[in-house]
Amino acid sequence: MLDAAATGKRSRLKRRLRLRLYVGILLVDALAVALGFWLARYLQPDLWQDARTFGLFIATFSLFLLIEIRNLRPAALEQWLRGTGSSLVSLMAALLLAVFVSFCLNRAAYVPRLFAGGSLVLSGALLILFRTILGRVGERMLSGSAVSRLVVLDGLAIDLPHNVATLDAQRIDPGAGAPHPYFLDRLAQALKGVDEAFVACLPERRAFWAVTMKGSAVRTELLVPELDQFGAIGNKHFAGIATVLVSTGALPTRERVMKRILDLAIVVPAIVFLAPLLLAVFIAVKLDSPGKAFFVQPRVGYGNRLFPMFKFRSMRTELSDTAGAQSTSRDDKRVTRVGRLIRATSIDELPQLFNILRGEMSFVGPRPHALGSLAGDQLFWEVDPRYHHRHACKPGLTGLAQVRGFRGATHRTEDLTNRLDADLEYINDWSVVRDIQILVATFKVLVHRNAF
Repeated sequence: MLDAAATGKRSRLKRRLRLRLYVGILLVDALAVALGFWLARYLQPDLWQDARTFGLFIATFSLFLLIEIRNLRPAALEQWLRGTGSSLVSLMAALLLAVFVSFCLNRAAYVPRLFAGGSLVLSGALLILFRTILGRVGERMLSGSAVSRLVVLDGLAIDLPHNVATLDAQRIDPGAGAPHPYFLDRLAQALKGVDEAFVACLPERRAFWAVTMKGSAVRTELLVPELDQFGAIGNKHFAGIATVLVSTGALPTRERVMKRILDLAIVVPAIVFLAPLLLAVFIAVKLDSPGKAFFVQPRVGYGNRLFPMFKFRSMRTELSDTAGAQSTSRDDKRVTRVGRLIRATSIDELPQLFNILRGEMSFVGPRPHALGSLAGDQLFWEVDPRYHHRHACKPGLTGLAQVRGFRGATHRTEDLTNRLDADLEYINDWSVVRDIQILVATFKVLVHRNAF
Protein backbone atom coordinates (compact mmCIF):
# COMPACT_ATOMS: atom_id res chain seq x y z
CA MET A 1 0.00 0.00 0.00
CA LEU A 2 1.13 3.51 -0.70
CA ASP A 3 1.78 6.05 2.03
CA ALA A 4 -1.11 8.52 2.31
CA ALA A 5 1.28 11.46 2.61
CA ALA A 6 2.45 10.84 -0.97
CA THR A 7 -1.07 10.46 -2.37
CA GLY A 8 -1.53 14.10 -3.41
CA LYS A 9 1.83 14.30 -5.19
CA ARG A 10 1.24 10.97 -6.95
CA SER A 11 -2.26 11.97 -8.03
CA ARG A 12 -1.16 15.32 -9.42
CA LEU A 13 1.67 13.60 -11.33
CA LYS A 14 -0.78 11.14 -12.86
CA ARG A 15 -3.07 13.99 -13.93
CA ARG A 16 -0.17 15.75 -15.65
CA LEU A 17 0.82 12.53 -17.41
CA ARG A 18 -2.78 12.00 -18.49
CA LEU A 19 -2.97 15.53 -19.91
CA ARG A 20 0.27 15.00 -21.83
CA LEU A 21 -1.05 11.76 -23.28
CA TYR A 22 -4.28 13.49 -24.32
CA VAL A 23 -2.21 16.09 -26.16
CA GLY A 24 -0.13 13.28 -27.64
CA ILE A 25 -3.25 11.53 -28.95
CA LEU A 26 -4.42 14.69 -30.70
CA LEU A 27 -0.98 15.29 -32.20
CA VAL A 28 -0.44 11.77 -33.55
CA ASP A 29 -4.02 11.60 -34.85
CA ALA A 30 -3.58 14.92 -36.63
CA LEU A 31 -0.24 13.73 -38.06
CA ALA A 32 -1.78 10.44 -39.23
CA VAL A 33 -4.61 12.20 -41.08
CA ALA A 34 -2.32 14.82 -42.61
CA LEU A 35 0.19 12.20 -43.83
CA GLY A 36 -2.58 9.92 -45.07
CA PHE A 37 -4.11 12.64 -47.24
CA TRP A 38 -0.69 13.77 -48.46
CA LEU A 39 0.26 10.25 -49.57
CA ALA A 40 -3.17 9.68 -51.15
CA ARG A 41 -2.55 12.49 -53.62
CA TYR A 42 -0.01 10.23 -55.34
CA LEU A 43 -2.91 7.90 -56.27
CA GLN A 44 -4.22 10.60 -58.62
CA PRO A 45 -1.27 12.75 -59.69
CA ASP A 46 -3.53 14.93 -61.82
CA LEU A 47 -5.13 16.21 -58.59
CA TRP A 48 -1.82 17.38 -57.17
CA GLN A 49 -2.68 21.04 -57.65
CA ASP A 50 -6.49 20.60 -57.36
CA ALA A 51 -8.09 22.76 -54.66
CA ARG A 52 -10.86 20.17 -54.21
CA THR A 53 -8.52 17.70 -52.52
CA PHE A 54 -7.29 20.40 -50.16
CA GLY A 55 -10.85 21.39 -49.29
CA LEU A 56 -11.81 17.78 -48.53
CA PHE A 57 -8.71 17.43 -46.34
CA ILE A 58 -9.44 20.60 -44.35
CA ALA A 59 -13.07 19.60 -43.77
CA THR A 60 -12.22 16.03 -42.73
CA PHE A 61 -9.24 17.11 -40.59
CA SER A 62 -11.25 19.73 -38.69
CA LEU A 63 -14.29 17.53 -38.10
CA PHE A 64 -12.13 14.61 -36.99
CA LEU A 65 -10.28 16.62 -34.36
CA LEU A 66 -13.54 18.09 -33.03
CA ILE A 67 -14.95 14.59 -32.60
CA GLU A 68 -11.71 13.28 -31.09
CA ILE A 69 -11.66 15.95 -28.36
CA ARG A 70 -14.92 14.50 -27.03
CA ASN A 71 -13.32 11.03 -26.89
CA LEU A 72 -10.45 12.08 -24.60
CA ARG A 73 -11.26 10.08 -21.46
CA PRO A 74 -9.17 7.94 -19.08
CA ALA A 75 -10.71 4.81 -20.64
CA ALA A 76 -9.09 5.75 -23.97
CA LEU A 77 -5.69 5.53 -22.24
CA GLU A 78 -6.32 2.42 -20.15
CA GLN A 79 -7.89 0.50 -23.07
CA TRP A 80 -5.95 2.01 -25.94
CA LEU A 81 -6.99 -0.67 -28.42
CA ARG A 82 -10.64 0.21 -27.91
CA GLY A 83 -9.73 3.89 -28.04
CA THR A 84 -7.97 3.36 -31.36
CA GLY A 85 -11.09 1.65 -32.72
CA SER A 86 -13.21 4.62 -31.63
CA SER A 87 -10.80 6.98 -33.41
CA LEU A 88 -11.09 4.98 -36.63
CA VAL A 89 -14.87 5.28 -36.43
CA SER A 90 -14.48 9.03 -35.82
CA LEU A 91 -12.23 9.34 -38.88
CA MET A 92 -14.75 7.55 -41.07
CA ALA A 93 -17.61 9.68 -39.70
CA ALA A 94 -15.62 12.88 -40.35
CA LEU A 95 -14.88 11.91 -43.96
CA LEU A 96 -18.49 10.91 -44.65
CA LEU A 97 -19.72 14.15 -43.10
CA ALA A 98 -17.29 16.14 -45.25
CA VAL A 99 -18.58 14.35 -48.39
CA PHE A 100 -22.17 14.97 -47.27
CA VAL A 101 -21.48 18.68 -46.90
CA SER A 102 -19.98 18.65 -50.38
CA PHE A 103 -23.16 16.96 -51.64
CA CYS A 104 -25.33 19.63 -49.99
CA LEU A 105 -23.25 22.26 -51.76
CA ASN A 106 -23.94 20.51 -55.10
CA ARG A 107 -20.32 19.50 -55.44
CA ALA A 108 -20.71 15.71 -54.89
CA ALA A 109 -19.80 14.98 -58.51
CA TYR A 110 -16.47 16.66 -57.98
CA VAL A 111 -15.41 14.59 -54.95
CA PRO A 112 -12.37 12.54 -56.11
CA ARG A 113 -13.47 9.06 -54.98
CA LEU A 114 -10.12 7.29 -55.33
CA PHE A 115 -8.45 10.07 -53.41
CA ALA A 116 -11.11 9.99 -50.66
CA GLY A 117 -10.95 6.21 -50.27
CA GLY A 118 -7.16 6.14 -50.36
CA SER A 119 -6.98 8.90 -47.77
CA LEU A 120 -9.25 6.94 -45.43
CA VAL A 121 -7.21 3.73 -45.75
CA LEU A 122 -3.80 5.39 -45.43
CA SER A 123 -4.83 7.69 -42.60
CA GLY A 124 -6.40 4.75 -40.77
CA ALA A 125 -3.29 2.61 -41.15
CA LEU A 126 -1.02 5.38 -39.89
CA LEU A 127 -3.41 6.12 -37.02
CA ILE A 128 -3.25 2.47 -35.90
CA LEU A 129 0.55 2.51 -36.09
CA PHE A 130 0.99 5.77 -34.17
CA ARG A 131 -1.65 4.95 -31.54
CA THR A 132 -0.11 1.52 -30.93
CA ILE A 133 3.25 3.14 -30.18
CA LEU A 134 1.63 5.81 -27.98
CA GLY A 135 -0.52 3.19 -26.23
CA ARG A 136 2.51 1.11 -25.29
CA VAL A 137 4.31 4.19 -23.99
CA GLY A 138 1.20 5.27 -22.05
CA GLU A 139 0.91 1.87 -20.36
CA ARG A 140 4.39 2.25 -18.90
CA MET A 141 3.91 5.88 -17.91
CA LEU A 142 0.58 5.29 -16.14
CA SER A 143 1.47 1.91 -14.63
CA GLY A 144 -1.72 0.38 -15.98
CA SER A 145 -4.16 2.97 -14.57
CA ALA A 146 -5.00 6.42 -15.90
CA VAL A 147 -7.15 7.27 -12.87
CA SER A 148 -5.91 8.24 -9.40
CA ARG A 149 -7.80 6.38 -6.67
CA LEU A 150 -7.74 6.72 -2.89
CA VAL A 151 -9.32 4.40 -0.32
CA VAL A 152 -10.28 5.96 3.03
CA LEU A 153 -10.13 3.38 5.81
CA ASP A 154 -12.23 4.23 8.85
CA GLY A 155 -12.14 1.45 11.42
CA LEU A 156 -11.72 -1.32 8.83
CA ALA A 157 -8.77 -3.22 7.38
CA ILE A 158 -9.37 -4.78 3.95
CA ASP A 159 -7.24 -6.47 1.32
CA LEU A 160 -6.41 -4.06 -1.49
CA PRO A 161 -4.17 -4.12 -4.57
CA HIS A 162 -0.57 -3.13 -3.76
CA ASN A 163 -0.66 0.05 -5.86
CA VAL A 164 -3.80 1.57 -4.28
CA ALA A 165 -3.25 4.63 -2.09
CA THR A 166 -4.94 4.58 1.32
CA LEU A 167 -5.76 7.13 4.00
CA ASP A 168 -6.26 6.19 7.65
CA ALA A 169 -9.22 8.35 8.72
CA GLN A 170 -8.11 8.25 12.35
CA ARG A 171 -5.05 10.31 11.45
CA ILE A 172 -7.18 13.27 10.44
CA ASP A 173 -9.56 12.84 13.42
CA PRO A 174 -13.00 12.50 11.85
CA GLY A 175 -14.71 12.67 15.25
CA ALA A 176 -18.49 12.34 15.34
CA GLY A 177 -21.57 14.30 14.36
CA ALA A 178 -21.30 17.13 11.83
CA PRO A 179 -17.90 17.28 10.06
CA HIS A 180 -15.78 20.24 11.20
CA PRO A 181 -14.20 22.55 8.55
CA TYR A 182 -10.65 21.83 9.79
CA PHE A 183 -11.24 18.08 9.42
CA LEU A 184 -12.73 18.69 5.95
CA ASP A 185 -9.69 20.76 4.98
CA ARG A 186 -7.30 17.98 6.01
CA LEU A 187 -9.41 15.47 4.08
CA ALA A 188 -9.49 17.80 1.05
CA GLN A 189 -5.70 18.06 1.04
CA ALA A 190 -5.47 14.25 0.92
CA LEU A 191 -8.02 14.18 -1.93
CA LYS A 192 -6.29 16.86 -3.97
CA GLY A 193 -5.70 15.52 -7.47
CA VAL A 194 -7.62 12.29 -6.77
CA ASP A 195 -10.12 11.22 -9.46
CA GLU A 196 -12.04 8.58 -7.51
CA ALA A 197 -12.33 7.89 -3.78
CA PHE A 198 -13.66 4.86 -1.93
CA VAL A 199 -14.61 4.71 1.74
CA ALA A 200 -14.41 1.53 3.82
CA CYS A 201 -16.07 2.06 7.19
CA LEU A 202 -18.34 0.43 9.74
CA PRO A 203 -22.08 0.46 8.87
CA GLU A 204 -22.84 3.07 11.52
CA ARG A 205 -20.30 5.46 9.94
CA ARG A 206 -21.67 5.29 6.39
CA ALA A 207 -24.17 8.12 6.86
CA PHE A 208 -21.36 10.35 8.17
CA TRP A 209 -19.14 9.66 5.15
CA ALA A 210 -22.01 9.92 2.66
CA VAL A 211 -22.73 13.45 3.91
CA THR A 212 -19.05 14.38 4.19
CA MET A 213 -17.99 13.36 0.69
CA LYS A 214 -20.83 15.10 -1.18
CA GLY A 215 -18.96 18.41 -0.96
CA SER A 216 -15.53 16.94 -1.74
CA ALA A 217 -15.72 17.55 -5.53
CA VAL A 218 -14.44 13.97 -5.96
CA ARG A 219 -16.42 11.01 -7.25
CA THR A 220 -16.88 8.78 -4.19
CA GLU A 221 -18.24 5.32 -3.56
CA LEU A 222 -18.87 3.54 -0.25
CA LEU A 223 -17.69 -0.06 0.04
CA VAL A 224 -20.73 -2.11 1.09
CA PRO A 225 -19.87 -5.85 1.00
CA GLU A 226 -23.39 -6.80 2.21
CA LEU A 227 -24.79 -5.88 -1.21
CA ASP A 228 -23.16 -8.94 -2.73
CA GLN A 229 -25.57 -11.27 -0.94
CA PHE A 230 -28.51 -9.64 -2.74
CA GLY A 231 -26.98 -10.01 -6.19
CA ALA A 232 -27.80 -6.36 -6.95
CA ILE A 233 -27.29 -5.42 -10.61
CA GLY A 234 -27.15 -1.63 -10.14
CA ASN A 235 -24.03 -1.40 -8.00
CA LYS A 236 -20.33 -1.59 -8.92
CA HIS A 237 -17.30 -3.30 -7.40
CA PHE A 238 -13.85 -2.18 -6.30
CA ALA A 239 -11.20 -4.65 -5.13
CA GLY A 240 -13.91 -7.31 -5.17
CA ILE A 241 -16.22 -5.40 -2.80
CA ALA A 242 -19.64 -3.98 -3.74
CA THR A 243 -19.92 -0.17 -3.76
CA VAL A 244 -22.65 2.47 -3.85
CA LEU A 245 -22.17 5.94 -5.35
CA VAL A 246 -22.56 8.84 -2.87
CA SER A 247 -20.82 11.69 -4.74
CA THR A 248 -20.56 12.43 -8.46
CA GLY A 249 -17.73 14.93 -8.01
CA ALA A 250 -17.27 18.36 -9.54
CA LEU A 251 -18.45 19.79 -12.83
CA PRO A 252 -17.16 17.85 -15.85
CA THR A 253 -13.76 18.99 -17.15
CA ARG A 254 -15.22 20.71 -20.22
CA GLU A 255 -17.64 22.76 -18.10
CA ARG A 256 -14.91 23.70 -15.60
CA VAL A 257 -12.72 24.89 -18.50
CA MET A 258 -15.60 27.00 -19.86
CA LYS A 259 -16.22 28.52 -16.43
CA ARG A 260 -12.52 29.30 -15.96
CA ILE A 261 -12.27 30.92 -19.40
CA LEU A 262 -15.27 33.13 -18.54
CA ASP A 263 -13.63 34.12 -15.24
CA LEU A 264 -10.30 35.03 -16.85
CA ALA A 265 -12.00 36.89 -19.71
CA ILE A 266 -13.62 39.16 -17.12
CA VAL A 267 -11.16 39.35 -14.23
CA VAL A 268 -8.04 40.43 -16.15
CA PRO A 269 -9.61 43.51 -17.80
CA ALA A 270 -11.58 44.19 -14.59
CA ILE A 271 -8.39 44.44 -12.50
CA VAL A 272 -6.79 46.74 -15.08
CA PHE A 273 -9.90 48.93 -15.33
CA LEU A 274 -10.46 49.11 -11.56
CA ALA A 275 -6.79 49.61 -10.64
CA PRO A 276 -7.24 53.38 -9.88
CA LEU A 277 -10.26 52.64 -7.64
CA LEU A 278 -8.43 49.83 -5.85
CA LEU A 279 -5.47 52.12 -5.21
CA ALA A 280 -7.72 54.94 -3.97
CA VAL A 281 -9.58 52.67 -1.55
CA PHE A 282 -6.29 51.16 -0.36
CA ILE A 283 -5.00 54.64 0.54
CA ALA A 284 -8.32 55.69 2.13
CA VAL A 285 -8.43 52.62 4.38
CA LYS A 286 -4.84 53.17 5.49
CA LEU A 287 -5.48 56.85 6.30
CA ASP A 288 -8.81 56.27 8.04
CA SER A 289 -7.54 53.96 10.81
CA PRO A 290 -4.29 52.21 11.77
CA GLY A 291 -3.69 48.71 10.45
CA LYS A 292 -3.37 46.84 7.19
CA ALA A 293 -5.53 47.84 4.23
CA PHE A 294 -6.49 44.24 3.48
CA PHE A 295 -8.42 41.89 5.74
CA VAL A 296 -7.45 38.26 5.09
CA GLN A 297 -9.74 35.60 6.49
CA PRO A 298 -9.74 31.78 6.08
CA ARG A 299 -12.88 30.64 4.26
CA VAL A 300 -14.18 27.25 3.14
CA GLY A 301 -13.67 26.85 -0.60
CA TYR A 302 -13.71 24.34 -3.43
CA GLY A 303 -13.76 20.72 -2.28
CA ASN A 304 -13.96 21.87 1.39
CA ARG A 305 -10.38 23.23 1.21
CA LEU A 306 -9.64 26.35 3.23
CA PHE A 307 -8.23 29.38 1.39
CA PRO A 308 -7.32 32.99 2.37
CA MET A 309 -10.05 35.33 1.14
CA PHE A 310 -9.13 38.99 0.56
CA LYS A 311 -11.26 42.01 1.44
CA PHE A 312 -10.60 45.67 2.11
CA ARG A 313 -10.51 46.13 5.87
CA SER A 314 -13.73 47.83 6.96
CA MET A 315 -13.38 47.43 10.74
CA ARG A 316 -10.92 48.65 13.32
CA THR A 317 -7.97 46.27 13.47
CA GLU A 318 -8.23 45.62 17.19
CA LEU A 319 -11.95 44.79 16.89
CA SER A 320 -11.80 42.64 13.74
CA ASP A 321 -13.46 39.23 13.96
CA THR A 322 -11.24 36.76 12.09
CA ALA A 323 -13.47 33.80 12.87
CA GLY A 324 -16.58 35.64 11.65
CA ALA A 325 -18.63 34.54 14.67
CA GLN A 326 -20.30 37.95 15.15
CA SER A 327 -22.46 39.25 12.29
CA THR A 328 -22.22 42.94 11.48
CA SER A 329 -25.14 45.03 12.75
CA ARG A 330 -26.53 48.23 11.26
CA ASP A 331 -24.85 50.56 13.79
CA ASP A 332 -21.84 48.34 14.47
CA LYS A 333 -19.19 50.29 16.39
CA ARG A 334 -16.42 48.16 14.88
CA VAL A 335 -16.96 49.56 11.37
CA THR A 336 -14.81 52.56 10.36
CA ARG A 337 -16.05 55.60 8.42
CA VAL A 338 -14.51 54.41 5.16
CA GLY A 339 -15.59 50.87 6.02
CA ARG A 340 -19.24 51.88 6.21
CA LEU A 341 -19.10 53.36 2.72
CA ILE A 342 -17.27 50.48 1.04
CA ARG A 343 -19.51 47.89 2.74
CA ALA A 344 -22.70 49.64 1.60
CA THR A 345 -21.45 49.67 -2.00
CA SER A 346 -19.78 46.19 -1.85
CA ILE A 347 -16.44 47.80 -2.77
CA ASP A 348 -14.87 45.99 0.18
CA GLU A 349 -15.29 42.74 -1.80
CA LEU A 350 -13.23 43.90 -4.81
CA PRO A 351 -9.90 42.39 -3.63
CA GLN A 352 -11.52 39.00 -4.24
CA LEU A 353 -10.75 39.67 -7.90
CA PHE A 354 -7.26 38.47 -6.98
CA ASN A 355 -8.74 35.28 -5.47
CA ILE A 356 -10.45 34.73 -8.82
CA LEU A 357 -7.21 35.36 -10.70
CA ARG A 358 -5.44 32.83 -8.42
CA GLY A 359 -8.12 30.24 -9.20
CA GLU A 360 -9.42 30.01 -5.62
CA MET A 361 -12.76 31.61 -6.49
CA SER A 362 -15.03 32.18 -9.46
CA PHE A 363 -17.16 35.19 -10.33
CA VAL A 364 -20.33 33.18 -9.72
CA GLY A 365 -20.80 30.49 -7.10
CA PRO A 366 -21.82 29.97 -3.48
CA ARG A 367 -20.43 32.74 -1.27
CA PRO A 368 -17.59 31.44 0.96
CA HIS A 369 -18.42 31.62 4.67
CA ALA A 370 -16.20 32.26 7.67
CA LEU A 371 -15.53 29.30 9.95
CA GLY A 372 -17.34 30.78 12.92
CA SER A 373 -20.44 32.00 11.07
CA LEU A 374 -23.66 31.50 13.04
CA ALA A 375 -27.28 31.11 12.02
CA GLY A 376 -29.09 31.98 15.21
CA ASP A 377 -26.97 30.28 17.86
CA GLN A 378 -25.77 27.39 15.66
CA LEU A 379 -22.73 27.09 13.42
CA PHE A 380 -23.65 26.94 9.74
CA TRP A 381 -22.66 23.30 9.25
CA GLU A 382 -24.73 22.28 12.31
CA VAL A 383 -27.94 23.75 10.91
CA ASP A 384 -28.35 21.56 7.82
CA PRO A 385 -26.53 18.29 6.94
CA ARG A 386 -26.45 19.44 3.29
CA TYR A 387 -24.31 22.47 4.11
CA HIS A 388 -20.97 21.11 2.87
CA HIS A 389 -22.56 19.97 -0.43
CA ARG A 390 -22.32 23.60 -1.58
CA HIS A 391 -18.53 23.29 -1.76
CA ALA A 392 -18.63 20.95 -4.77
CA CYS A 393 -17.87 23.99 -6.95
CA LYS A 394 -15.68 27.07 -6.50
CA PRO A 395 -17.04 29.83 -4.24
CA GLY A 396 -18.10 33.01 -6.00
CA LEU A 397 -17.87 36.76 -5.74
CA THR A 398 -21.62 36.68 -6.24
CA GLY A 399 -24.20 33.94 -6.50
CA LEU A 400 -27.82 32.97 -6.98
CA ALA A 401 -28.54 33.47 -3.29
CA GLN A 402 -27.20 37.02 -3.41
CA VAL A 403 -29.26 38.14 -6.41
CA ARG A 404 -32.35 36.70 -4.75
CA GLY A 405 -31.76 38.94 -1.75
CA PHE A 406 -30.48 36.35 0.74
CA ARG A 407 -27.66 38.50 2.07
CA GLY A 408 -26.56 40.12 5.28
CA ALA A 409 -26.72 38.79 8.83
CA THR A 410 -28.14 35.32 9.55
CA HIS A 411 -30.09 35.85 12.77
CA ARG A 412 -32.33 32.83 12.13
CA THR A 413 -31.64 29.34 10.84
CA GLU A 414 -34.09 30.08 8.00
CA ASP A 415 -31.69 32.76 6.72
CA LEU A 416 -29.06 30.09 6.09
CA THR A 417 -31.53 27.55 4.71
CA ASN A 418 -32.71 30.04 2.07
CA ARG A 419 -29.12 30.63 0.95
CA LEU A 420 -28.31 26.93 0.96
CA ASP A 421 -31.34 26.04 -1.17
CA ALA A 422 -30.30 28.65 -3.74
CA ASP A 423 -26.65 27.49 -3.73
CA LEU A 424 -27.59 23.85 -4.31
CA GLU A 425 -30.01 24.85 -7.06
CA TYR A 426 -27.18 26.77 -8.75
CA ILE A 427 -24.79 23.79 -8.59
CA ASN A 428 -27.37 21.34 -9.93
CA ASP A 429 -28.44 23.58 -12.84
CA TRP A 430 -25.12 25.24 -13.74
CA SER A 431 -24.58 26.70 -17.20
CA VAL A 432 -22.49 29.51 -18.71
CA VAL A 433 -25.67 31.35 -19.67
CA ARG A 434 -26.89 31.28 -16.07
CA ASP A 435 -23.53 32.61 -14.82
CA ILE A 436 -23.88 35.57 -17.18
CA GLN A 437 -27.48 36.15 -16.06
CA ILE A 438 -26.39 36.19 -12.40
CA LEU A 439 -23.55 38.61 -13.17
CA VAL A 440 -25.98 41.00 -14.88
CA ALA A 441 -28.46 40.69 -12.02
CA THR A 442 -25.69 41.40 -9.49
CA PHE A 443 -25.31 44.99 -10.69
CA LYS A 444 -28.90 45.60 -9.60
CA VAL A 445 -28.18 44.61 -6.00
CA LEU A 446 -24.71 46.09 -5.41
CA VAL A 447 -26.33 48.59 -3.05
CA HIS A 448 -28.88 46.77 -0.91
CA ARG A 449 -30.73 47.25 2.36
CA ASN A 450 -28.82 44.44 4.13
CA ALA A 451 -25.38 45.97 3.46
CA PHE A 452 -23.96 47.63 6.56
